[in-house]
Amino acid sequence: MRLKPLETLSPRQAEISDRITSRRGGTRGPFLVWLRSPELCERVEALGAFCRFESALPLRLRELSLLIAARHFDAQYSWNAHVDKAADAGVDRAALERLARREDPAFTAPDEQLLYQFATEVLTEHFVRDETFAAGLAAFGEQGLVDLIGSLGNFSMLAMLLNTFQVDLQKDRTSPFPDISGFTRVGPVSNGAPSA
Repeated sequence: MRLKPLETLSPRQAEISDRITSRRGGTRGPFLVWLRSPELCERVEALGAFCRFESALPLRLRELSLLIAARHFDAQYSWNAHVDKAADAGVDRAALERLARREDPAFTAPDEQLLYQFATEVLTEHFVRDETFAAGLAAFGEQGLVDLIGSLGNFSMLAMLLNTFQVDLQKDRTSPFPDISGFTRVGPVSNGAPSA
């Protein structure tokens, strides 16, 4: 990681770190960066928790939206952290492997293929075609579409942070993307929360 580990935490950082650990089992990865701005960290963690755990979209589609954003931004840490969760939630692993290779994933579930089309249009073209919007509205409803855009925004911000600060990959994982030449891993991996 480009930043040195936090050796000590302010009382506010410690409070937020403890809350993250209680909700997520540890303060690691991107939160070790976000803690440098405690108020932003608190808000980002709350938004991320909503997008992952409370969104109107079913878990399978929440995890898929995260992976689509991760692949769009080459966010290896996010991909590694969520590819198994997406597969466990029911997303076809072969389709995810194609997505990782930047091939057409050809999702067999119609809602997954639609979510992929919708997310890809907004991420690459910055707009969504009328027919894609109408299909998304019919399939996911108004709240589902709003939650999808919120999730894509949150997961895109996460990806930019991971890449900018070169957050180390998980110690048991390697680069999931064969086509990128950017950061893969520098230095030792930091697991767990810094000391308070």
